[in-house]
Amino acid sequence: MFEKALAALEKGKYCIATSSGMAACNLVCHLVKSGEHLIASDDLYGGTTTFFLDVAREVGGVQLDMIDMRDLKLFESKIKESTRLVWIETPTNPTLKVLDIVSIAKICKEKKVVLVVDNTFLSPYLQNPLELGADIVVHSCTKYIGGHSDIIMGAVVTASDDLYKKLKKFSIFIGCCPGPFDCYLATRGIKTLGVRVERSLQSAVKLAEFFESHPKVEKVLYPGLKSHPQHELLMKQAKGAGSVITIKIKGDGAATNKFYNALTLFGHAVSLGGVESLVSIPVMVTHKLVPAEMKAKLGITDNMIRLSVGLEDYDDLRDDVKAALDSI
Repeated sequence: MFEKALAALEKGKYCIATSSGMAACNLVCHLVKSGEHLIASDDLYGGTTTFFLDVAREVGGVQLDMIDMRDLKLFESKIKESTRLVWIETPTNPTLKVLDIVSIAKICKEKKVVLVVDNTFLSPYLQNPLELGADIVVHSCTKYIGGHSDIIMGAVVTASDDLYKKLKKFSIFIGCCPGPFDCYLATRGIKTLGVRVERSLQSAVKLAEFFESHPKVEKVLYPGLKSHPQHELLMKQAKGAGSVITIKIKGDGAATNKFYNALTLFGHAVSLGGVESLVSIPVMVTHKLVPAEMKAKLGITDNMIRLSVGLEDYDDLRDDVKAALDSI
């Protein structure tokens, strides 16, 4: 039931539920054999980056290029005869860059390469990558799909008969299947996905505007703002920017920690997409294991904070972040 529902939401034909978002990543990467080539965006969830570097490459023998996928010429130049898979997130985690799915998909189709889009940050309510040309969509259903921070699950969605047959067989023998009660909870979450995303999105836009006008905030990374360099691209391929906001606090890590610890309504956790608002410091959690040189290149610094806006009253959330900023 869950798989049918999510496949329909993503405009796909098939869905394979997995035991976690990382299990979905692991499953799809079995499409790439040792010695074959995978291209990934250089700005991904830290767990995905670590999986590609330390597992797919070091253990599995996969050739790997992680590049800035906004540069389409660079991307096309990296494709080899052995390239089997291209993996992107849009918006990216945690710097919220927006990638051109249609253009990337066109290049992948010309080169006969499978394109995977991690759609966790926007959910199928706001973005449908399969309709934009992607071959596979993956989700950490722990986030918006479940929506209540009480399950760990993932999913892989496709419209391809061939890809589904391969991935379904892999999923059985890898053993990455979720339990039936988790699937029940995820199906329950789907029933409120629209209203949850709408409410959190409304608050996120206003909160991003508040941060942008605050003197103690150095930078706001949120593609829902017109000041974001890929705002127009986002609105062309999605219905909204989601409810994750990344900001940089003026000052060093000490100022950031003071802001982080002063928040009272935002739970301190690495997750996102739930009914409650959450806050994390990427360099300390989600991207802790990402090599230092990669973090420096991507601008993931110790003054960066990632916030996931939940369903609480907007005025309460604004007052909470204002008080935390005033504490610095």
